[in-house]
Amino acid sequence: MSKKSEKKLTPMMAQYVAMRRSLPDDVVLFFRLGDFYEMFFEDAQRAAATLNVALTKRHDVPMCGVPHHAAQGYIAKLVKAGIRVAIGEQTSTPIPGKLVEREISQIISAGTVDDINLLDDSKNNYLAAVCHQGKTFGLACADHTTGEFTVSEFPNKALLEDELKRLSPSEIIIPDDQLSQLGGIAHCMPYDGYTFIPDQAQHQLKSHFKVQSFEGFGCQGMTVATSAAGAVLHYLSHQLRRSCDHLLKLSVRDNNEYVTIDSASQNNLDLVESRSGKKHTLLHALDRTATPMGARKLRDWILHPLRDIDPLLARQSLISSFLEQPYLLNQCRDSLKKIKDIERTTGRLSQGSGTPRDLQSLGLSLAQLPQLTADLAAVAATTSLASELLASIHNFDELVDLLQQALVDEPPAKLSDGGIIRDGYSEELDTYRSASRDGKQWIAELQESERQRSGIDTLKIKYNNVFGYFIEVTKAKAELVPEDYQRKQTMANAERFITPELKEVESKVLGAEERSKQLEAEEFAKLRSQVALHLDELQSTAEALATLDVLLGLAETAQLFQHTRPQLDGSTQLSIVEGRHPVLEQTLVDEKFVPNDTLLEHDDARLIILTGPNMAGKSTYIRQVALITLMAQIGAFVPAESAHIGLVDKIFCRVGASDDIARGQSTFMVEMNETSLIINNATDRSLVILDEIGRGTATFDGLSIAWSVAEFLHDQLQSRTLFATHYHELTDLVNTRKAAQNYNVAVREWNDDIIFLRKILPGSADKSYGIQVAKLAGLPQSIVNRAKDILSHLEMNSSKPEAKKKPRPKNTKATMPEVDPPQMNLFD
Repeated sequence: MSKKSEKKLTPMMAQYVAMRRSLPDDVVLFFRLGDFYEMFFEDAQRAAATLNVALTKRHDVPMCGVPHHAAQGYIAKLVKAGIRVAIGEQTSTPIPGKLVEREISQIISAGTVDDINLLDDSKNNYLAAVCHQGKTFGLACADHTTGEFTVSEFPNKALLEDELKRLSPSEIIIPDDQLSQLGGIAHCMPYDGYTFIPDQAQHQLKSHFKVQSFEGFGCQGMTVATSAAGAVLHYLSHQLRRSCDHLLKLSVRDNNEYVTIDSASQNNLDLVESRSGKKHTLLHALDRTATPMGARKLRDWILHPLRDIDPLLARQSLISSFLEQPYLLNQCRDSLKKIKDIERTTGRLSQGSGTPRDLQSLGLSLAQLPQLTADLAAVAATTSLASELLASIHNFDELVDLLQQALVDEPPAKLSDGGIIRDGYSEELDTYRSASRDGKQWIAELQESERQRSGIDTLKIKYNNVFGYFIEVTKAKAELVPEDYQRKQTMANAERFITPELKEVESKVLGAEERSKQLEAEEFAKLRSQVALHLDELQSTAEALATLDVLLGLAETAQLFQHTRPQLDGSTQLSIVEGRHPVLEQTLVDEKFVPNDTLLEHDDARLIILTGPNMAGKSTYIRQVALITLMAQIGAFVPAESAHIGLVDKIFCRVGASDDIARGQSTFMVEMNETSLIINNATDRSLVILDEIGRGTATFDGLSIAWSVAEFLHDQLQSRTLFATHYHELTDLVNTRKAAQNYNVAVREWNDDIIFLRKILPGSADKSYGIQVAKLAGLPQSIVNRAKDILSHLEMNSSKPEAKKKPRPKNTKATMPEVDPPQMNLFD
């Protein structure tokens, strides 16, 4: 806007322009004008296109607006489109002829949305900061809705990106001078580089937490991570103008404590997301939590399984204790179902954005704690974790009493609606409420008496914001108006009057109403302040309740689906008897899930070559083993008759075929990238799941790669490995590798068709049944018949061992018990 144009601005528009100039260019300003939020100039053009609202002009100024009461929905659309929204709120009462004062109350971004209707209860909403120094990458994540604030460091960018995949931040800031190194990270946005400078960032942190060092947080010496954390605080408080008072501690997420699961493996195992929908994820199969806090905690546990056996045994012990006392399990779960989202409710209240219903929700939730802690104490004698949780759940009896005494049973959604504070709580408030009620009653009585005095049966006493209270008489009855009426306004069909007596009562009524609203707002603010005094204890309690909720939900799952407690130790054994896929056993409709055994052990059976036709269940089986292992390492019981899990440090899963067109990578290139990541990072403590390595290229190339990879895993890495393949030649590895074993998925042929038995048996498959599977898929019979002719011709003329049908050596190394072939009616 030119200087010449600015001189023509009204005082209100000059106020808008000054406010807009204080904001970053990429922010849209919602400028409060009465019952609307208005946008002007470029903001209006940008918002109108995104929100699909009308763009108008006034004095050649583009403008658009949205109703104040519906603003959250429009804000959500803008935030989802990647646009930050600044709220320019009115801070003074409108007075005719005087400019209303306004100021920026907050800037809403994807990582700081706190409206309950815009958030997913089951997921944290993280704002992250990333930076790097040398070969070290630092990450800081803050969930502004809950107060969680964590830091971590990584030795390379790949591990950083795996963690970002797990946490899925809604917004990521990076230093504006590190765009070339970090600009490829999804959802990242450059921010002032000086805020990431170690001295600046650490000063920001120390000032916020009021500490001299980071030793108490366990991040002393984590320079890169604390640089990112300082930038997060600066961005929240200075850029977005948010309160950070509820960020009470900084926690270290040490990646050496967790099982490494790279982003490709997360996708391939369908841990928390699936292309088939949430119903087909491990999270959905295990989630029987009763609170949003528990749902978020379970998601985090699934994505961060533990390597340390002690906390896992503690979790198992608590689950066992509740399974042995089902009455207590049900009672605790019933109590938890009455507890709302204490974390996010407290977060809103502590930042001044909480509502009367937030206060009521908090009071009702805290009222459940005495019964819950009494039930939890009943198992504390048998498990140390119960005692730890009890110590973290605080007593809030006084706060609960205060909220129950102060709040009405069903408070309105907004403070401005009034009627929040219970009668009898404040003597002064009761006095003004009484005056207001009495005045309104007097006005109702005055209307009736004036009707009788004047003989005008249609006379009404009305109210509006401009004139206050007035007497309205239709034009047809105007000649009957008493002489003491003073004309105030002439309408098309009516006349409006006032009397001295009416104005006197009006001042008392309106004064009482205004004062009662002020007093109610003051009492509400006091209640919110009382909650803030308990912020630390409330966050600690919410954390403990979330953990308890997850464990009770896992106990419920174990009870419903006959999951058993796995034996955990530091060995290299992975033995599963009658294991089942935790997701498919809950979602299968057309057939009964068939359980299978697994035995992987470092010295005798660390590499299993699994053969069998497509659709027989190879991929399901190998993923099942990975998911059971993962479940064991979050402390859950597992779907098996029994299980002995030697803890793993990493889980790798490479299955299926996919490309990455955006990065110019073919299906085979993606396959090789994922395989390379496994080969370069797996250890002898890792679990490796491979499906169809080498199938994306020519037969001999693919077979050579698959063979070489299998040998390397067996000889060099010595990882526990399940290797599913259609290259039957690989089964010859058992003749040269002592810890290699052959297994196959049993099928039966019947009248030129195949029946999948879903049973894993020792030995190798003799063929892949590809043509039969193609027939099942619905290929025309003519194509199937022609394929058989071609196959017969190829087998007769091929020099490959498989085509010549050489008998394969019997697998004498199998250590699993022999299994009788299932009957044909296995799924009945």
